[in-house]
Amino acid sequence: MSISFRDSLYSLLFRSDDIATHINLVIHQIRLPRTLLCLLVGAILALCGVVMQGLFRNPLAEPGIIGVSAGASLGAALAIVLLASFELNATWMSMFTLPLCAFIGGVLTTLLVYRLGTSQLGTSVTIMLLAGVAISALSGAGIGYLNFLADDQMLRDLTLWSMGSFAGANWPQIYLCLFVLGILAYCFHRRAMALNALLLGESEARHLGIGTQQLKRALIILCAAGVGITVSVAGMIGFVGLVVPHLGRMLVGPDHRYLLPVSALLGALLLTCADMFARVAVAPSELPIGIVTALVGAPFFLYLLFKQKGKLF
Repeated sequence: MSISFRDSLYSLLFRSDDIATHINLVIHQIRLPRTLLCLLVGAILALCGVVMQGLFRNPLAEPGIIGVSAGASLGAALAIVLLASFELNATWMSMFTLPLCAFIGGVLTTLLVYRLGTSQLGTSVTIMLLAGVAISALSGAGIGYLNFLADDQMLRDLTLWSMGSFAGANWPQIYLCLFVLGILAYCFHRRAMALNALLLGESEARHLGIGTQQLKRALIILCAAGVGITVSVAGMIGFVGLVVPHLGRMLVGPDHRYLLPVSALLGALLLTCADMFARVAVAPSELPIGIVTALVGAPFFLYLLFKQKGKLF
């Protein structure tokens, strides 16, 4: 549906009676929630990407690459099937069960990857990436089994959700993401200096009086919560947490006091632009947003691998 810029602006600012009712409905119930959710999810993914790269002290760390998104997706897929099986999709339980299951899946995956990839000698990028591949494969097998068990409606929901989309954006999802983003921004900002110290190494950070174990535990839980929420409301959206932190470092450097807010802004803008492209590229149809972000992020990841290949093995 084509709506002029003038009508859109009037509807947003004044809810003018001169604007047709259906235009007001489209703006306030479809397009505005979708745009706001894009901004919020992009900011959350970017913040989690920055923190995970700081936590692992490696530029290749990203929720999708190391399997965190896959673990959260398995939890969310399990919730979708269970809710549909017990006919609870339209109840208040569905608002909490899906994010909770995605959060639990993300936490367990992050803890496992961190445990496998970290030793007294530091973080092994090779083991971390291999663990991510293995976890993604296991999660994919689990999701495939759920697809096998699902009926036609469940299968359609799982397929559309797994490719990533903001088509179902609504105001409760926006309020939830806004709440989570506020918590993440506050907690990450308070730990920005500790993250800077952690970049020097864990022993150096401990010598500066930082409780590294408590810091890592808190960051893991917060990142898993952020990724779990984004997976539950928008499906699988990869590479935002990989690309955006590098763009932020190009602009403001590695200091997390500045990198975190700049990356949040860049992530919000990047994902919103990707969603706009997804809507117009094959109009009147719509590309899944996960395809668009993968087309941008996968070549960038290959570039990083090529650039870092001397350090990986």
